[in-house]
Amino acid sequence: MIKVAIIEDNTTIRDGLAALINGTPDYSCVGSFPDCESFLHKLPTLDVNVILMDIGLPGMSGIDGITRAKKIKQELNILMLTVYEDSQSVFKALCAGACGYLVKKTPPIRLLEAIKDANEGGAPMSSLIARQVITLFQQNLGKQDDDKDSQLSAREKEVLTSLSDGNNYQSIADKLFISVDTVRHHIRNTYRKLHVHSQSEAVAKAIRKGII
Repeated sequence: MIKVAIIEDNTTIRDGLAALINGTPDYSCVGSFPDCESFLHKLPTLDVNVILMDIGLPGMSGIDGITRAKKIKQELNILMLTVYEDSQSVFKALCAGACGYLVKKTPPIRLLEAIKDANEGGAPMSSLIARQVITLFQQNLGKQDDDKDSQLSAREKEVLTSLSDGNNYQSIADKLFISVDTVRHHIRNTYRKLHVHSQSEAVAKAIRKGII
């Protein structure tokens, strides 16, 4: 039996969810609450497997409620069920400790599957939400890689700064007491790290990123 608690301020939606859960074999609604405060008060003695949590609630928000609930019972499976589809709400909820994120237009059969999935250790998400998670992950990974690659050595910065001042390879070599081949080596590394193919691109990107 999967024991479910509901935190939802809309009475019609809350009662509808409770009826769906109680009307399905092997599912039981063990509590329904209009706000986080009443839920948190009951939580220490509540025997529950999965929480369905709204975000926009009177008083404490659902996201703050996740944090508070996880302090009481760390092992809770909290599944967000909300109208909010913006990336900020999604990631705040997931970072707070939610195990999944569904929108309220999720079909009943899919909701029941998601509750079962969450109870078994899964991370159910609406397809649109999952796409947002993937997109942001890819963007952040790309940014981290770009930042890492853009870390020029002190010597590479010196060479690039000299290039930006209009010096040629020989002048740079003389100024830094290195060979022209070494200058070329530093410039090749700089192009690779900045993902550029020309001196002007390298200088422009370095200035834009605050490297020089």
